[in-house]
Amino acid sequence: MSLLSWLFTLWPSSALSLLLVGLMDRQLGLRVGLHVVQTLTCSQWATPSTHRLFQDGDVVIGGLFNVRHQTPAIDHDFTQLPDYKPCAGLEHVPLQYIYAMVFAVEEINHLTTLLPGVKLGYHIRNSCGLPLWALQSALSMVGGDSTRCNLTAPLDYSDGYGEENEESRDRQPVPLIIGGASSVTAQILSRILGPLSISYLASCPCLSDRRQFPNFFRTIPSDIYQARAIAQLAIRFNWTWIGAVIANNNYGHAALKVFQEEIQGAGVCLAFVETLQRQNIVNDAKRSALTIQASIARVILIFAWYTDVRELFLQLAKINVTDRQFLASEGWSTSGDLLQNLATSKVANGVLGVAIRSSTIPGFGHFLRGLNPSRGPYNEFFREFWEQEFGCTPQKRSSHPSNNSTSAFAKSSLQKASLPLCRGTESLERVQSLFTDISQLRVSYNVYLAVYAAAHALHSLLSCPDRDNPLRNNSTCSSPKHIKPIELLQHLNNINFITPQGERFFFQGADTPAKYDLVNWQKTPEGSQKTVLIGHVDGFNLHFSESVIQWSTGSNQVPVSVCSESCPSGTRKANRKGEPVCCFDCIPCAEGKINNKTGSLHCEHCPLEFWSNTERTACIPRQLDFLSFNETLGITLTTAAVSGVIVTTAVFVVFLCYRQTPMVRANNSELSFLLLLSLKLCFLCSLVFIGRPSFWSCRFQQAAFGISFVLCVSCLQVKTVVVLAAFRSARPGAEALIKWFGPGQQRGSVFLLTCIQVIICVIWLSLSPPVPQHDLGFQGSKVTLECAMTSVVGFSVVLGYIGLLACTCLILAFLARKLPDNFNEAKLITFSMLIFCAVWVAFVPAYVSSPGKYTVAVEIFAILASSYSLLFCIFAPKCFIILLRPEKNTKKHLMARHHR
Repeated sequence: MSLLSWLFTLWPSSALSLLLVGLMDRQLGLRVGLHVVQTLTCSQWATPSTHRLFQDGDVVIGGLFNVRHQTPAIDHDFTQLPDYKPCAGLEHVPLQYIYAMVFAVEEINHLTTLLPGVKLGYHIRNSCGLPLWALQSALSMVGGDSTRCNLTAPLDYSDGYGEENEESRDRQPVPLIIGGASSVTAQILSRILGPLSISYLASCPCLSDRRQFPNFFRTIPSDIYQARAIAQLAIRFNWTWIGAVIANNNYGHAALKVFQEEIQGAGVCLAFVETLQRQNIVNDAKRSALTIQASIARVILIFAWYTDVRELFLQLAKINVTDRQFLASEGWSTSGDLLQNLATSKVANGVLGVAIRSSTIPGFGHFLRGLNPSRGPYNEFFREFWEQEFGCTPQKRSSHPSNNSTSAFAKSSLQKASLPLCRGTESLERVQSLFTDISQLRVSYNVYLAVYAAAHALHSLLSCPDRDNPLRNNSTCSSPKHIKPIELLQHLNNINFITPQGERFFFQGADTPAKYDLVNWQKTPEGSQKTVLIGHVDGFNLHFSESVIQWSTGSNQVPVSVCSESCPSGTRKANRKGEPVCCFDCIPCAEGKINNKTGSLHCEHCPLEFWSNTERTACIPRQLDFLSFNETLGITLTTAAVSGVIVTTAVFVVFLCYRQTPMVRANNSELSFLLLLSLKLCFLCSLVFIGRPSFWSCRFQQAAFGISFVLCVSCLQVKTVVVLAAFRSARPGAEALIKWFGPGQQRGSVFLLTCIQVIICVIWLSLSPPVPQHDLGFQGSKVTLECAMTSVVGFSVVLGYIGLLACTCLILAFLARKLPDNFNEAKLITFSMLIFCAVWVAFVPAYVSSPGKYTVAVEIFAILASSYSLLFCIFAPKCFIILLRPEKNTKKHLMARHHR
């Protein structure tokens, strides 16, 4: 094994191996790179190099086309040299691309204004859809002189109308190649070969970098534009959960990257990304089909070549996946092969895609239908196409017979002995096939433009426009036989011409201005599918009519493709932990917040005067809320207050009826009646707090509360002082004490203590009285109307004065509790004041923390609780004796000293 063979075995897929494989067997002078390295080697290429179309000329340009697609499986087991078998499977559409180049060359040769006196030729080869074959074919075209090669067999090198052996002519190297047909191929050719290349299908954005690819041009826009256009379609139709199937090469990955950048922040996510590798297309297509079937994504984006998509659709048809909406890249959106495929029509309906802009080429249809193997230009591909269409082997006129060898045509005829010879009357005039279909010329038009761009650059170069430039190094013009790619590069950069169709054409760096068509697959009445133009893309702008789109569902209803259904009004989106932002849960808005939009992330707070409705979709005015007589709480408190008034009145009546009994007389009947009156006022003042607050009710309720309770506590305090004075006067020398605290002094003390509270209330209510006010601080559907304390100090002084009297009374009663009477009222006062103080001490924190109308309820409860405690603790034992134990209602019993 030679060194080169050993290297190739180690690196069969690297760029180095691709270069070395062309230098292994024979000597051929090749110019590799920008004419830096020259190697005296020559190679006998295996097929597909023998399948070519050639026409001589003063200047010959190359062409690379993927006419075949089924590549052989190669097992790199590193035990022997790989056996590269020829690829198979004729593609009719790329065959049309070849003849678009042939037609353009012949049209240019007939023009008198473009390249006058210069005949343009072509050298076209098959690249089989693989960079290896593309580089192999390209190296053959740029090899130049081959007379030094000792060929063992003729290479079927046709001049277009006959055959001749390669030994009878010198091949000149091509200065420019129309190709390759993929971004990977274009990158390899641009990096390795010196001649320029104008691609008609390589759309990778990376190829726009002039520093890396200075000798590359293309007539197809960069994928940036179509990827952004498809992303804008996804955003426009609210498809937030999209699956992606891409070719596992620069075409697929670069377009996917641009697509992801465009949808970032727009709420669109990729459910999955599957790749298709041409060398392993069947297994990759099966895996991708199963992923599509398992996913809930209903919209599938496919960035791949139509031959790969065909296999994917076959696999989807096998598992009966027919309800997906496909977004198509220009690589397959207008493929006639897919449109006519039965499996495709079952799986792909309503496809929406970006397509290379279409145009017309006058005379091209007549040219195609006039092709005939007997007249040329002839090649192996066209012969195979003819056999498929007519089922016979064409007869070919040989204008250059060979004496020593059998022509390739004769050999192929022997191999096809099973087919009869054609009669010669066959014609393509009435043949309906993808090859003859010129209704939408897209890639073919790109090829056509590429040839014209090359012709105009050659015309500019050979016309010597700078002949008189003193800075020009050469004194003579370039010769058609000695065209340098570096010179042609300058002119290709500057071309600006009007095409035969009336369009202006020029290059912006490596690119042309981006223009696409937007197409939709629609069913015809016959049941087949056709592409319908629905709009166009101009740069980054989309213009289309949504009403004419037919979707995968067969209707005008836009399909839905989401991970989670859009959150309805009244809810917000909550992202699921660890999942894309397109997958979320819908959570109802909290109280006081609304969301009247669908799919919103946040709920908005209602203004203070408003509250959210039940559906959380609108803010409605809060209901006015206050403690009313109609509600349960109001009824309960009113009942308790009225009951207290009734019980107090009953006790008053009992004391009035038994006012002459020792029990009533012994306990200072005048103060007892005054105390019962004050308790009745306490019960009644609680009713003032119930009902709608008003300007006067807010003032009156606090004044009534403060004065009533001071009157009540004052009576108790005076009664306690009377008890203490009565017992102290019994001591020797203290007889005059009771005289200084007689009935008049008692009434005066009560009046004086009460007047102090009256003065406090008057000052408070005059300076800063409570006023009705809406309490907006409480978060609820109701706004409380309450009496707001504009002066907390005034209210605190009122309560503090009541508390001071109560504490004084409690202390005095506590001191008199052990006096030796059989019925000592001080004990009752002590117990009642303990309860009274406990109630009002608990009132303060409860009042502060209670929301809304419940603050009022707390104050009423404190009033009623303290009033009931005084009423029952002081008067219940007396009523019990008066009514149920009359035998104890005697002076003797009351004056008797109890024994401890």
